[in-house]
Amino acid sequence: MDAFSSSFLSTFPSSKLLSPASLTRTQSYVPLNVSSVRIEEKPPTNTKTSTTTTKKPTQPPNVPKSSPQPKKVAALTGAKRRVEPTMPTVIFSAFDDIINNFIDPPIRPSVDPRHVLSANFAPVDELPPTECEVVEGSLPPCLNGAYIRNGPNPQYLPRGPYHLFDGDGMLHSIRISQGRATLCSRYVKTYKYTMERDAGAPLLPNVFSSFNGLTASAARGALSAARILAGQFNPANGIGLANTNLAFFGNRLYALGESDLPYSMRLTSNGDIETLGRHDFDGKLFMSMTAHPKIDPETGEAFAFRYGPMPPFLTLFYFDANGNKQQDVPIFSMTRPSFLHDFAITKNYAIFADIQIGMNPMEMIFGGGSPVGSDPTKVSRLGIIPRYAKDESEMKWFDVPGFNLIHAINAWEEDDGNTVVLIAPNILSVEHTLERMELVHALVEKVTINLKTGLVKRDPISARNLDFAVINPAYTAKQNKYVYAAIGDPMPKISGVVKLDVSNGERRECTVASRMYGPGCYGGEPFFVAREPDNREAEEDDGYVVSYVHDENTGESRFLVMDAKSPNLDIVAAVRLPHRVPYGFHGLFVRESDLNKL
Repeated sequence: MDAFSSSFLSTFPSSKLLSPASLTRTQSYVPLNVSSVRIEEKPPTNTKTSTTTTKKPTQPPNVPKSSPQPKKVAALTGAKRRVEPTMPTVIFSAFDDIINNFIDPPIRPSVDPRHVLSANFAPVDELPPTECEVVEGSLPPCLNGAYIRNGPNPQYLPRGPYHLFDGDGMLHSIRISQGRATLCSRYVKTYKYTMERDAGAPLLPNVFSSFNGLTASAARGALSAARILAGQFNPANGIGLANTNLAFFGNRLYALGESDLPYSMRLTSNGDIETLGRHDFDGKLFMSMTAHPKIDPETGEAFAFRYGPMPPFLTLFYFDANGNKQQDVPIFSMTRPSFLHDFAITKNYAIFADIQIGMNPMEMIFGGGSPVGSDPTKVSRLGIIPRYAKDESEMKWFDVPGFNLIHAINAWEEDDGNTVVLIAPNILSVEHTLERMELVHALVEKVTINLKTGLVKRDPISARNLDFAVINPAYTAKQNKYVYAAIGDPMPKISGVVKLDVSNGERRECTVASRMYGPGCYGGEPFFVAREPDNREAEEDDGYVVSYVHDENTGESRFLVMDAKSPNLDIVAAVRLPHRVPYGFHGLFVRESDLNKL
């Protein structure tokens, strides 16, 4: 065990683990040899439909003494229902069970909920604002505000196929004030969540796992149509999960998922999380929006896009500093649907990646595959368009064979705007992106494009498996030096974080600092918080790297604060959390002054 691991493990004494729920097995398929799921018992709740969380906190569940994860497999077939389901719900659920057990059982590991929701991927119940204990160091004053992270957390344990991306969005917020911390975990009260909560059962099929072949697609499609005709839900009100990311712009906080509109959120003075509702920007935003908008720190503008399986496959737009949406710019030179999860901006341009991973609805239905598939014969390319373009006439495409961008890190301009530089992980073995994520390797690269000559140059930044990388947010769209990236061990588990110096030269390992969390300890996406955010003279790496980290040996989760300037990313503060925080996706830090604007 290295020094980094030893240092970290010293902050993890034996602790407490939340109790398992009673799980009933009804599946007829053969169980996998995986750890059983641990999940809190869901308490009864008021069944009245609401778009916000209740303001009256409830007591957290009793936390028994920790125990090791048992080896025996527990089937995930349902959780304690919150309401008594109606007769139509009972009938439709019976048909759903027939589909899940006999037509399309979850036999692939990537969609078997007993495998996908094992260990700390298992869902947790909501937690009202609960004070935390700072067990090491002290929380710096610049962390006054809230670190909030989004992620999938299914409201009901799935009876059939379930992919990691299919869970309902839950926000885990640690509110910090004067050195004290309060944790709160709340579902994003999407239309889907509230309708299913009030029905006492799942109503919508899972997008990433429910359409496995023609027979399963037809059966689940017919069942969804019957539920719509019975008035159980209206897809026009949104089917999204809001489980991917968060963004703060125009003095609003949004929970995001790219299959729907944003959901407006707020934090109360006591640290609780409220869902204000689905937001369409005065009717100007249609259908959906990326979960990765880019906020220019100089102008306050937010740039975004939407994509889909029908032309135009890509549409660019932006919001002014007050949050007012501007006109759509359809990109018709994107000639086939591509998986456009993220993009980048510079001072003058927006950069899109047309990659070998694409939306594949016909293959999903007729071939029994995933809704997202790969095409190894396709030549990847990068499209660069002026970010204030009125149309796509100035869009330029550059072939970049084998470059597959899922998450962009940053981009900027050089040579008086004649050169664009992009930093991003390149996903190798794209055929495993959804089905075998543990086999995916992401190689961070610097891609330099000469806009005059069309010459494209690529340089590797690190040979390690890195993703979920961030920078100092003040350097978005301009040249940065440092990157903080999560280490996949393998993905989607994150065993540590590294600091890269992307100015270190060509074709060399650029790691300048790292921290491994230790055996059995895994974290999430790091986030950088500047020590003096209003000081324009401050050094780029003068601040802290924060993340949630979970110890699978003890069942305890913590919030870690690391010194971004130190060569070992030294831990300056550790907060023991009052309940487990499952592994998730993306988050952000919101300063106290910005929280007050909500």
